[in-house]
Amino acid sequence: MAEVEIGRGKRGREAYAFDDVAIVPSRRTRDPEEVSTHWQIDAYRFDTPLIAAPMDSVMSPATAIALGKKGGLGVLDLEGLWTRYEDPEPLLEEIAELEEGKALNRLQEIYGQPVREELIGERLREIRAAGVTVAGALSPQRVKQHYQAVIDGGVDLFVIRGTTVSAEHVSGQAEPLNLKQFIYELDVPVLVGGCATYQAALHLMRTGAAGVLVGFGGGAAHTTRSVLGVTVPMASAVADVAAARRDYLDESGGRYVHVVADGSIGRSGDIAKAIACGADAVMVGSPLARAAEAPGRGWHWGSEAHHPDLPRGERLWTGTIAPLEQILNGPSFLADGSMNIVGALRRSMATTGYTELKEFQRVEVTVLR
Repeated sequence: MAEVEIGRGKRGREAYAFDDVAIVPSRRTRDPEEVSTHWQIDAYRFDTPLIAAPMDSVMSPATAIALGKKGGLGVLDLEGLWTRYEDPEPLLEEIAELEEGKALNRLQEIYGQPVREELIGERLREIRAAGVTVAGALSPQRVKQHYQAVIDGGVDLFVIRGTTVSAEHVSGQAEPLNLKQFIYELDVPVLVGGCATYQAALHLMRTGAAGVLVGFGGGAAHTTRSVLGVTVPMASAVADVAAARRDYLDESGGRYVHVVADGSIGRSGDIAKAIACGADAVMVGSPLARAAEAPGRGWHWGSEAHHPDLPRGERLWTGTIAPLEQILNGPSFLADGSMNIVGALRRSMATTGYTELKEFQRVEVTVLR
């Protein structure tokens, strides 16, 4: 990728966001009904490549079950309200009613309560009883403390998700999580991230992770870019990590690691572009926060918003536009890419002549400059 001169003493890579690229139609088209959007990670097969982000405004046990029954994967935040309180519904109602300017401080207070391990198991068992794939997320800082409760609760897919996760975290104050040893000793597949560069992704793949999450700081409710000055345009990040996956496939003798785009995916077109750049699936927050079933009641926030020392997120109004089924599969009464997002992916694939997601990763893209 070309470097540009920022000033005489600094050069930087030119990189592209999803808004900077577009998918190019091909000479062949197909009927959308002939397109398959299924994907599979380890033994778990899904009808659609949609993973719900582990955010309290998006996923409760009930919404994880609902999404699972519609062919997606819901990931529960195991450090969120559902593992801190027996009944978080009154608190979710309160968060939705908070005045602007007071929301952040109150979020910090609400999330100040400790995580209760018995609730981790209880929530995961609730999802398992519904017969859908069970997925839960912990931050890297909490994995050592709570992972046994997650395993005992019967998780199928374990997600380790942070603003940025490296395979070589260095600390002079505490022994860091040894990702490679940890993943090796687990009996369940692990998705880990975020990362945004070729080299960081390659190191994460070498830990034995089943998949890597690409991106940080780019979500709708994130302010990481303004607080830390850290972000990476997602089209370039996904393409870089997909290149790492290709090279690791050769290095490992055929071990395939899934690439999941996680950030800056607000509309259906972003989903198609993420897969066109090399992602196997996408992790989304705000598109599902707009569902009538979403716990946030039209508001959206992530774990970064209630950090006790350095918040890097905000409570964002997304509104409630339709039931989950309509957001996923239509019919849509809006032309902005917020509804029938799976149908839009099908049509994008059909327009370019592809019937499988893996094939669609080879579609031509152009830079809008």
